[in-house]
Amino acid sequence: MPRSHKIVYAIYIVVWIILAIHPRYRNDWWLENVLVFIFFPTVIWLDKKYHFTLTSIILLLIFASLHSLGSHFTYAEMEFFDPITQFFGFERNNFDRVIHFLFGLLAFRALFEMITPGITHIKKALFFTFTVVVTISTFYEILEWLAAIIFHPELGIAFLGTQGDVWDSQKDIIAAMLGALINLALYKSYGKLLFKKDHSQNTYSEKT
Repeated sequence: MPRSHKIVYAIYIVVWIILAIHPRYRNDWWLENVLVFIFFPTVIWLDKKYHFTLTSIILLLIFASLHSLGSHFTYAEMEFFDPITQFFGFERNNFDRVIHFLFGLLAFRALFEMITPGITHIKKALFFTFTVVVTISTFYEILEWLAAIIFHPELGIAFLGTQGDVWDSQKDIIAAMLGALINLALYKSYGKLLFKKDHSQNTYSEKT
């Protein structure tokens, strides 16, 4: 693994530790971080296997750090988002919507690099990555609901962050879709990335 990747992972660990100190609601924080304990080592393993670019790792760092910030305050009470809520006159704190949007926007590249080896058609690669983003987002909403009712039913509303919106899950999924769609506009950039990945993979195969 490149040294630059190790530095990025180390930065995230530091950010995570800082935001793990005195969170607003400790039980809610535990629920928010259950998947972090699973996905962080998984991302490192996938990085070793698929050799993510540094750009992808940095984008994941930004997303994961903002998630940790939301976990510290809870998404519904993320106080640093209050000025935006007041400025636009929102009826709820939409920081959770932003994070779902950023998942589609920022995690797209790493998913693209992971699932496209062997795919040489850029349109197929982008469409497949888009469907994976939507699938993960939908699956996360289900896991979030299950975690709430299994571990701490009394924290369900705070953890899910619905804030009285019965369509919260659907809107979160749409937010992730919109973030992913922005990546589709970067068609040429991803075409170059696909070619580069495919070329480097063929070069590696020839050497081995």
